[in-house]
Amino acid sequence: MRVLVTGATGFVGQRLVAALRAETTHDVTVLVRDAESYEPPDGITVVEGDVLEPGRFEDALADVDVAYYLIHAMGSSGDFAERDRRAARNFERAASDAGTGRVIYLSGLGNDGDSLSSHLASRREVESILREGTADVTVLRAAIIVGDGSASFRLVRQLATRLPVMITPRWVDTDCQPIAIDDVIAYCLAVLERPETAGETYEIGGPDVLTYREMLLETAEIETGRPPLIVPVPVLSPRLSAHWVGLVTDVPREVASPLIEGVRNRVVVTDDRLEGLVDFEPTPFDVAVRRAVGLASDGPDAVDRAGTTAPPKRGEK
Repeated sequence: MRVLVTGATGFVGQRLVAALRAETTHDVTVLVRDAESYEPPDGITVVEGDVLEPGRFEDALADVDVAYYLIHAMGSSGDFAERDRRAARNFERAASDAGTGRVIYLSGLGNDGDSLSSHLASRREVESILREGTADVTVLRAAIIVGDGSASFRLVRQLATRLPVMITPRWVDTDCQPIAIDDVIAYCLAVLERPETAGETYEIGGPDVLTYREMLLETAEIETGRPPLIVPVPVLSPRLSAHWVGLVTDVPREVASPLIEGVRNRVVVTDDRLEGLVDFEPTPFDVAVRRAVGLASDGPDAVDRAGTTAPPKRGEK
């Protein structure tokens, strides 16, 4: 199978490319904007291009069976939703023209019946645009991804470890179902190998449903042993919250603002169908945090994915 990974230099993309090489025998191509600055794993085909510029990326889709769409414009200046919309439209048209059979898109959790934040609403719009093409689209919806390099977890970690006392908005008691980056990659590989997942939307999460308060306290306890005092107040607007976060963390305002706006939405798995199709133990939040911050995770709840023998290569012919 020929597989394309877009967003290959990002937090999820880098790990997915490495896993595809280590755990499958598929032919893997990556699309990057600057090939000179990208150091691919052995055996990876690199194509330079930008989905925001029609005519500059279509070669990457030649003979591709399945494409991972991991592109998100949040973090750049200007209207990220407009750029996400334009990029998805360009990619959908190119994938249809190339005859790509499947697209796998990593989206965000959130109840469609809620008033979604601009960040989550943009994710939904991209889902819809990709589905307008001829390819079958598999959507994976996740909340906070816990891992070194995740912008949303960086917010949690820095808030938890830099302030002894926090005055927070009411969103601190919103429910969230975080997921370890290892589990996200496992799900991404699982749907690739299962044709029955084509055209489906799945919600993915870790085993723990926590409020943001609980995530902050547990993260601080793990890394510093000194959980902060958290005092929620009803008067902090999302804009003021984002300003406050900008003063405390090094997460760019263009990223922090939409993420903070999104914490008003409850992001919890309500459809766990995909769990029945995969065979691995989801990673507990505390284990995921220890891995993300570089601490050994050798307690009784640690998850050992390695096993005693090497697993068979996926996609073997």
